[in-house]
Amino acid sequence: MITIEKSKQPIAHPTVIKQLIEMDYHRVEMVLEWGDIAVRGSIIDVFGYTHSHPTRIDYFGDAIDRLNSFDVHTQRSLTALTTLTFHPKPHNFDTPFYSFKQGHCNDNHNNDSHISTFQIDDYVVHEQFGIGYFKGLTRLAYQNQDHDLDDEFVQINYKGTDRLYVPLDQLHLIHAYSGPDSPTVTRLHDTTWKNIKKKASKTTKNIAEELYLLHQIRQMKPGFSFMEDTEAQIELESDFEYLLTPDQHTAMETIKSHMEAPHPMDLLLCGDVGFGKTEIILRAAFKALENIKQVALLVPTTILCAQHVKTITHRLEKYGYIVGELSRFKSKSEQRTLIQKLKRHQVDIVVGTHRLLSSDIKFKNLGLLIIDEEQRFGVSHKELIKTKYPQVDIITVSATPIPRTLYMSLTGAKSCVQINTPPPNRRPIYTHVGPYHDAIVKRAITEELNRGGQVYYLYNRVQTINRKLKSLQQLLPHYRIKVAHGQLSQQTLQTIMRQFYQREIDILLCSTIIENGMDISSVNTIIIDHANQLGVSQIHQLRGRVGRSTVQGYAYLLYDDTTPLSEVSQKRLQKIKEYTALGSGYQLAKSDLAHRGAGELFGREQSGHIHAVGFTLYCKLLEESINRVQGKSEPTTDLVPLNPKNIIISDRYISNPRERLALYMTLIELKSRKALTELEADIIDRYGPIDKTMKKVLTYVKRQLSLISVPSQ
Repeated sequence: MITIEKSKQPIAHPTVIKQLIEMDYHRVEMVLEWGDIAVRGSIIDVFGYTHSHPTRIDYFGDAIDRLNSFDVHTQRSLTALTTLTFHPKPHNFDTPFYSFKQGHCNDNHNNDSHISTFQIDDYVVHEQFGIGYFKGLTRLAYQNQDHDLDDEFVQINYKGTDRLYVPLDQLHLIHAYSGPDSPTVTRLHDTTWKNIKKKASKTTKNIAEELYLLHQIRQMKPGFSFMEDTEAQIELESDFEYLLTPDQHTAMETIKSHMEAPHPMDLLLCGDVGFGKTEIILRAAFKALENIKQVALLVPTTILCAQHVKTITHRLEKYGYIVGELSRFKSKSEQRTLIQKLKRHQVDIVVGTHRLLSSDIKFKNLGLLIIDEEQRFGVSHKELIKTKYPQVDIITVSATPIPRTLYMSLTGAKSCVQINTPPPNRRPIYTHVGPYHDAIVKRAITEELNRGGQVYYLYNRVQTINRKLKSLQQLLPHYRIKVAHGQLSQQTLQTIMRQFYQREIDILLCSTIIENGMDISSVNTIIIDHANQLGVSQIHQLRGRVGRSTVQGYAYLLYDDTTPLSEVSQKRLQKIKEYTALGSGYQLAKSDLAHRGAGELFGREQSGHIHAVGFTLYCKLLEESINRVQGKSEPTTDLVPLNPKNIIISDRYISNPRERLALYMTLIELKSRKALTELEADIIDRYGPIDKTMKKVLTYVKRQLSLISVPSQ
């Protein structure tokens, strides 16, 4: 045990490091988990095994200048401390209470302010030269009149021996490649890349023209102007047991103003898992119902359909509105009856899966269409919806918006509202990433069931899921376990889900069928077997199935360590680990979109071009095409002109190249002197008093900001 008191003569800096290592703390570049220790000059960051937050010890000579806790997500200091005690690693460290914590960052926070998302040997795209291998930062010497100097560059390797050294003021031209695991790497000086980019630009031009025309047509058609809130609307909203967050309130007001406008609404509602999107769409639906309109809620899965029907029926039961359900959980005769009632307006709000898009579905007076989890619908479904209901208000809802929709909203073709902050009582999810062991699984499940909860055990291999069932029954013979996946008959699946809702099942061994729609407050532990085989954003969605009440949620992301992990799997797990500790789910989801079939979401015709240039660049080309179609001037980079020779950061001050690269990217994107001042405070907080080289960099950047008259605010 080590105790450090700020007011007394402390243990020497090197002695603290030595003793912590002896107590089974491990050296890392950045503290993210319990048991981590990072050393940056005079500063020691350490996450005590029994602490709720990591702590920062800043020495000044032999004395301690600062002693405080800091936020693992933002890496910023929090509370000043006077005494700090570190304990050795507990013997029972595999319990969930000693895993790292997933919090919710505001989406305005830029993850790159901590650590670059680029990792060595990642594929990256340079806008002018194409796809190559990221090789990190490198220093190249050059001769001045007086002495030898060196500049820092980003090195990208291309086919053969071709190398590209990108100066720091051109970092905005480099993007992470999102697409197939093995894209085509070209040579630097042939015409292949120019031709690839030219073809991709042509397809984005066609898409932009089609989408913009569709948007213009909708805007020219008269829509329905909904009236202001009724007394019943006010009563419904006051019955909600929680106060809306400021983001929820803003989103609701924006949606209402669009519904009351004379043109058809086309709006994207975006918010992380569990941030309260359902309540917003329910209030919008009620506003439509109060205007004697029908509402259709389109969802991707039968489970989500059943969940929404249950929630909506409960909230609307005293207002007399009739709720219908259209999914494979309903028999053919039930479906036929419901369809006839929709035509006669004998059903006010219907929740349905893809069946709602069938040609035999007709409404008497449809006023609002809501598409939930829109990233699960392909481009053909989107186009069918827009052409079938050209005058109806549309809200698309997503926790992980596909960039097709995201970029449409950012460029003005679609309005967008975001919910960035979690409900106040939403607890962060404790998350463990590690190899599979029976002992970990048994302990995690036993602890959850002992506190009266239930467990999701996700095993996404339907062919061998019954084998997994037998092994779990042998491991946990006293608990009730049932299997659920999409290949079961509708009657069997419906029965199992009803039993799970009614707590007649302890452990639901399931496929990714629970990814959307499962919102059961008693289920607060999820175990994801072979997590390395799932996408990052998919894991984020699955993890969001637990911890949705005030009860602490736990997520175990396990992988098989009996066979070597592929390089792709290793990077995916590292990304999960970093984003779990540092990033918001919204940022995390965007990083993994192309691996979830983004090309298919754009359409088969475009998918090849997306793969050829990478998803990020394709979206940038699309944005440029939309600007041209709308008659807007070519967007400027709006970057402060910086000479790369004047912003070199000493590797003695910031030794981690990924952190240094992240800071370079932050510097070139600064927009104001106020932002520079805030950045300087963050740098001092994390790395200690700035050295001479860092001071010269900050002074130079401040001068450049002043030269272009960037406001201080």
